[in-house]
Amino acid sequence: MTSKFKDHVAAERRLAILQTLAESVGYQANEYTLEALLEDLALGVSNARLRADLAHLAELGLLETNGVGGVTIAHLTRAGLDAAAGKSQVPGVARPRPE
Repeated sequence: MTSKFKDHVAAERRLAILQTLAESVGYQANEYTLEALLEDLALGVSNARLRADLAHLAELGLLETNGVGGVTIAHLTRAGLDAAAGKSQVPGVARPRPE
């Protein structure tokens, strides 16, 4: 895989994470739910890669994470909701396509 392709897939995966949280009750989901949904979208990654993506998105202020019993829970922020809806552009996160 080329670096450009990997970057594109990572950006699409991060958008999918944000959009999943935007559609979730309470704007939150645990890492295992996110893993399963990414797999369904042909964007599956290891748990370590998912946690790295969550940490990256948290650094950008798009979500917050906390651990409960060793499980990471991701909570969408307002900035993350805007990015998921395409209202803002964030480097490293794909923009949703018009329907």
